[in-house]
Amino acid sequence: MALRVIIIDDEPLAINVLKNYVEQVSQLELVQTFSNAIDANLFLQENEVDIIFLDINMPILDGLNFLQSLQVAPMIVITTAHEEYALKSFELEAIDYLVKPIPFPRFLKAVNRIISLKQGAANSSYSANEKPSIFVKVDKKKLQKIFIDEIVVVESLKDYIRIKTTSAKYIIHKTLGSFTDELPSDKFLRIHRSYTIAIDKVESIEGNSLEVDGIRYTIGRSYLNEAKSRILNDSIT
Repeated sequence: MALRVIIIDDEPLAINVLKNYVEQVSQLELVQTFSNAIDANLFLQENEVDIIFLDINMPILDGLNFLQSLQVAPMIVITTAHEEYALKSFELEAIDYLVKPIPFPRFLKAVNRIISLKQGAANSSYSANEKPSIFVKVDKKKLQKIFIDEIVVVESLKDYIRIKTTSAKYIIHKTLGSFTDELPSDKFLRIHRSYTIAIDKVESIEGNSLEVDGIRYTIGRSYLNEAKSRILNDSIT
């Protein structure tokens, strides 16, 4: 079943961009668009939705005050031209923060994260003993089982990657991008063309670097804003 979506933004062009993006994703169903939060609030009193793409700067009732007014909020994705509201948005439990102009790949990443979270909630009835794991080929014949929550850092070595866990290290023949795609997107984050890290293993952030397991890693310039937002969001929630 498709996830029900509404868009709240006072800019018609911004609505059209998001509307076009939503229509490209089969798992999403656009239910309605609104040019102000007041009309959206009336709609939500009688209708259920799964995702709200929400602008911040709007007349009469801005996005953050609207979000605070919701007693039961669906998944909220902030869409704004202003970066300075990111921390406040995550404090209000927004699931993601997209800065305009929003490229489609960044929009899709936010949607994929929501889908992953929804699937995780649906699978929450699994036994606690059934720890998620992944098998990797460590030589021509051997497949090694690695528990997802034990992965600390994955490092690119050209055509190979090094997987560092809490207890061991493995080198396998695979690209960083393809392996990162196999990991839960709500738990792992690519911070550089050479590194993917476990978000809950981050010990500190300073400038354009972060520390994991006592080692400092550089955050690539193009990854910096998203990395900080995701890590701060994870620590708040």
